Amino acid sequence: MTGALSVRLGPVAQIPLGEGRAFLVGDEPVAVFRPRSGGLHALRATCPHRGGPLADGLVDAEVVMCPLHNHQFRLTTGACVSGGGVDDVAVYSASDEDGELVVSLVAP
Repeated sequence: MTGALSVRLGPVAQIPLGEGRAFLVGDEPVAVFRPRSGGLHALRATCPHRGGPLADGLVDAEVVMCPLHNHQFRLTTGACVSGGGVDDVAVYSASDEDGELVVSLVAP
């Protein structure tokens, strides 16, 4: 992929406060979170440990916890904060543009 891929994914309201939802952006599985504290965050949707569905994990203002083995990832950086040698996850741009969810993937 070269450059950036930005995709409108529908209304922001489809993601309830305090939850996440999984989307496919191009070929990339993306989990978008809407913490109760506000804002939108997008991470790669699969846990690098065993492929757990991060969109189904518990989310708070700072981290999401994988529902399979409880590894935690920082919403702003994708950093694994639970240790155990688990890799970080990619972070993407998520924004609210007039009530529409827009996710952007940027090539490294």
